[in-house]
Amino acid sequence: MFTFGSIITALIGSFTNTSNGSFSLYDHLRSKRDNVAAYSETITEQIAKEALPQSIKNSLEDPRFNGYGAYIVANNTTDLDVSFNATPYVENSLDSKRRPSVANAVVNQAIREYNPRNDYKDNKVTLMPLGYHQRTSLKGKYTLAYNRGHLIGYAIAGKLSNFDASENNKQNIITQTSWANQASESSNTGQNYYEGLIRQAQDQGRTIRYRATPMYVDNELVPRGVHLEAKSSDGALQFNVYVPNVQGNIIINYKTGYTVIRK
Repeated sequence: MFTFGSIITALIGSFTNTSNGSFSLYDHLRSKRDNVAAYSETITEQIAKEALPQSIKNSLEDPRFNGYGAYIVANNTTDLDVSFNATPYVENSLDSKRRPSVANAVVNQAIREYNPRNDYKDNKVTLMPLGYHQRTSLKGKYTLAYNRGHLIGYAIAGKLSNFDASENNKQNIITQTSWANQASESSNTGQNYYEGLIRQAQDQGRTIRYRATPMYVDNELVPRGVHLEAKSSDGALQFNVYVPNVQGNIIINYKTGYTVIRK
């Protein structure tokens, strides 16, 4: 762990690359906290807490760190209504600040997509989500700072005819760390891990009510994390979790999306 006092001399002149005016890690730490978590291959609770300020904590029912990067909310139960018409749908939205907001869906096996996404062919991805300031060649497994993160995943609903599952859907795409988007193991629970539970339920013929809510603080451009809730109509699948938008090799300025290297 780095303490504030021990890093002032070394880092006071260290700046991010930003066209909106440079800010130093010293200023970032002075304004945000007295210390900052050190580099970690895994998401420790100290790193996860960077995305759980009091305002978001208050809006989640009893969030508890699961030991693997995410928070269990309300004892992993949700009040999503599963007495629904089983017709699949996806409904995206923007909030008053034009940021991606709550995404609701009913999904089943019929809209499950097994083919790879072809957005990248012929440079078809043009969307720059809010706060998307990429950083490359980072230390560790996740060498990119950010992905274009889907709220409702391509593999979950890509066959729904009226749903834009591409990376150009500004209502469905957030600036999300590579870890938060990709981590998929039971010991490394990013959003892809929980999406995998939905995909598995779809493959088993189940119908699932799903909600993904990006959570922001004030006017910040980058969400602190995504609140994920799912429940199958037969009750076999249910989860209620918060996936923090963090990464073990960077520190994020959520107001702008610019990052500094985590030492």
